[in-house]
Amino acid sequence: MDPTKLLSVLLSWAVQLTSYPHPHILPVIEYKNNDFFVQYACNGKRNCRVAAWYNNDGIININNVLKDQTDPMTRGIIVHELVHYLQDLSGKFDNKDCQDQQVREREAYAIQRAYLHTVAGAFIAIYMDFPPCPG
Repeated sequence: MDPTKLLSVLLSWAVQLTSYPHPHILPVIEYKNNDFFVQYACNGKRNCRVAAWYNNDGIININNVLKDQTDPMTRGIIVHELVHYLQDLSGKFDNKDCQDQQVREREAYAIQRAYLHTVAGAFIAIYMDFPPCPG
């Protein structure tokens, strides 16, 4: 499937599974190596295992190892990041507030699980890994 068409379909899934309006504008997708994720998504933590990361500025970064993958798990990761894109466009969250970040992650993981349950027809365990808020 054409990558733009696939992204449109996955965005429609994210919209349907959330309460966010359809933006009718696709985010930018960029494929990056693991060093990028270590620097930007993991704050220099070398054992970083991030598959994708939304930068809160319209760009979804996806690890190069997933570039040609079309399996439901990879598509679920993209749906997760599309939820972050929709959250960002909604203006509902403060991107610098730790509590809001945790709410955003929980919602994105819940939508990812719902997507995978629907397309894969089974429960799939996904474990959230994000640091607690200070204090």
